[in-house]
Amino acid sequence: MPRRLFGSFVEHLGRCVYTGLYEPGHPTADADGFRRDVLALVRELGVTTVRYPGGNFVSSYRWEDGVGPVDQRPARLDLAWHSLETNEFGLDEFMRWVGKADVDPIMAVNLGTRGTAEAVDLLEYANHRGGSHLADQRRDNGAADPYGITLWCLGNEMDGPWQVGQRSATEYGRLASQTAKAMRRFDPDLELVACGSSHLGMPTFGAWERDVLTEAYEDVDLISLHAYYQPVDDDLASFLASAEDMDRYIDAVTAIADSVGAIRRSTKKIMIAFDEWNVWYQSAAPSNPPSGEDWPVAPPLLEDHYSVADAVVVGGLLISLLRHSDRVTAACQAQLVNVIAPIMTEPGGAAWRQTIFHPFARTARHARGAVLDVLRDGSTTSTDRFGEIDAVDAVSTWDDDTGEMTVFLVNRVVTTPAEVTVDVTGARLAGIIECVTVGGTDLHAKNTADGPDHAEPRPNGTARSADTGVQLTLPPASWTMLRLRATDVTT
Repeated sequence: MPRRLFGSFVEHLGRCVYTGLYEPGHPTADADGFRRDVLALVRELGVTTVRYPGGNFVSSYRWEDGVGPVDQRPARLDLAWHSLETNEFGLDEFMRWVGKADVDPIMAVNLGTRGTAEAVDLLEYANHRGGSHLADQRRDNGAADPYGITLWCLGNEMDGPWQVGQRSATEYGRLASQTAKAMRRFDPDLELVACGSSHLGMPTFGAWERDVLTEAYEDVDLISLHAYYQPVDDDLASFLASAEDMDRYIDAVTAIADSVGAIRRSTKKIMIAFDEWNVWYQSAAPSNPPSGEDWPVAPPLLEDHYSVADAVVVGGLLISLLRHSDRVTAACQAQLVNVIAPIMTEPGGAAWRQTIFHPFARTARHARGAVLDVLRDGSTTSTDRFGEIDAVDAVSTWDDDTGEMTVFLVNRVVTTPAEVTVDVTGARLAGIIECVTVGGTDLHAKNTADGPDHAEPRPNGTARSADTGVQLTLPPASWTMLRLRATDVTT
């Protein structure tokens, strides 16, 4: 199972960077201005990779503005979010931050207002050991060793009319191919991500993926998917089943990519980077930035405050990603701090865990080893959006090194508990390690700085070993993690 499934996303948007990751003068700030309280929560969350610097922001970003002496960096207007970017935090600060957070970087390049030459310049600055102008500039800026960034995104949401530098599929595909070829002249082992459609509902979806990959199939390794979920018309049943949409989206893009490969008679398989996903209440906080003469620095934008129900949905989306880990080899929950994020901060004050923090952290910590096939045989439930679906969604992992089998389950029925038997025929059970649940009661509760523990996973005392495996009760509208000690597992 690829550990990169548990990635996150940092964009220069709202308060994600400034007063999120970075706040000189904060009581917990270290010598680099990084909030140590946030760093501690990021480590607890279990993030493995972080995509940077966007997002829509990257499509008009000059990476050179964010390196060198801070007092000499130019302030620029950020056209994506109608903000003033001070460039106090840039590539070198980000790379110092990821080192302290113990995560790997994913770097996005600007293919909106810029192109191949600027992407190669950024690659040289970041990854060349020295002896060239840009590599020596990095060394002069305090980073003697190359950053060694291996996974690169070729632009962001390039079919979106909101994107600075929107392009047609053929135009973008050719630019992505050209840029990929040039970057591989520096390092043929880079992993490169082409932009897929901005989301499944785009009128360009499908044809965009086909046309982009027709141009760039042999030059890229992955194609990106983005999806955000929210309840529509108070339809909680369909919202709890959001993983159905994610499943279908992944399956559709996989089929399109494979069809292009078949037409090209290629033995290569394009993998998927689901590098933006989350619950996002776009109808309550539209993504359109403010306008006018005021260009504020790091204004509060897209600061969703998540409920227990949202945490259950996030747990279900993680199940979908695990289930498709044969093709989804990288994923990024968007974003990390303050902006539709599992971590919230107050400027100069506290940092705390949102409800969605907990299923992510538990899954990142305990989903290890091989992902097992789970045959679901049970009752169904009806949803307005997806029709009849399995009432309980599930996936399981097996870690041969520790002998631990972990089962993740979501009861997608709003009002009815689910009696579940986890049948592990073919394995030998040695006992239950832990069983915890999120949800079931007070689905609208939200965490705050003063009350940060509403969605803390609580013990599920119903789990009992039986001849057929383990029996347990899942509360309605809940996410559950069951950890078992097992041997002789067939994978």
